[in-house]
Amino acid sequence: MIRFILLQNRSGKTRLSKWYTAYEEDEREKIKQEVHRMITTRESKYTNFIEWRKYKIVYRRYAGLYFSFCIDLNDNDLAYLENIHLLVEVLDHYFGNVCELDLVFNCHKVYMAIDELFLP
Repeated sequence: MIRFILLQNRSGKTRLSKWYTAYEEDEREKIKQEVHRMITTRESKYTNFIEWRKYKIVYRRYAGLYFSFCIDLNDNDLAYLENIHLLVEVLDHYFGNVCELDLVFNCHKVYMAIDELFLP
């Protein structure tokens, strides 16, 4: 099960976040910073999966953006890595070579795409 989805740039600015588990606003900010710190300092020779608290972070970098999913420990890592790629492909097709500004100025369309892809 997906706990949250984060789209962050290299400098740590969160461009989009979707939360499927209730967290306080302070806790959300701490999570965003912690996840960004973990994935940006990680060397590229390691896998795109990180065990974090009682969950697992699956992430992938496209250009200057990090797409991160927080999932349960027993979920399939590779399936969510494919889901990240599918999301990027959908956004790329919709916006025609998606960039960070598309996410900022059309966030409602990105949320709609995420809801269509990942809500049961």
